[in-house]
Amino acid sequence: MKVGGIMKLFFIFGAAYAALSVALGAFGAHILDGRIPAKYVITWEKAVTYQMFHATGLMIVGLLAGKYGMKPSLNWSGWLMIIGVILFSGSLYVLSVTQIKMLGAITPIGGVSFIVAWILLIVAVYKVKL
Repeated sequence: MKVGGIMKLFFIFGAAYAALSVALGAFGAHILDGRIPAKYVITWEKAVTYQMFHATGLMIVGLLAGKYGMKPSLNWSGWLMIIGVILFSGSLYVLSVTQIKMLGAITPIGGVSFIVAWILLIVAVYKVKL
């Protein structure tokens, strides 16, 4: 995929994740609150927060790719953020509404994806000639 295409893709995912984060945050506050135990509402809110952080991160990756070209570390950073949202936030959303605690085992894999994504973003920026 060309730089412009991957840059657009990361922007689209970032904007979609951001919009979904707002919608899911509202759903948690207005629909779930009082219908599921408070600790699972907090879990839901954590999922929303991390999703929004990484939506923003994806748009940053897209901006950097547009400005400096799609470096492998930027590409991996973006994909790991996408995967991290699915695994981290997704598992917490499902855990919150089903209360199946075994789903919590997936969450750390998403967390590691986030950490590696941010480290790769640091590497990409470090390597850029300003």
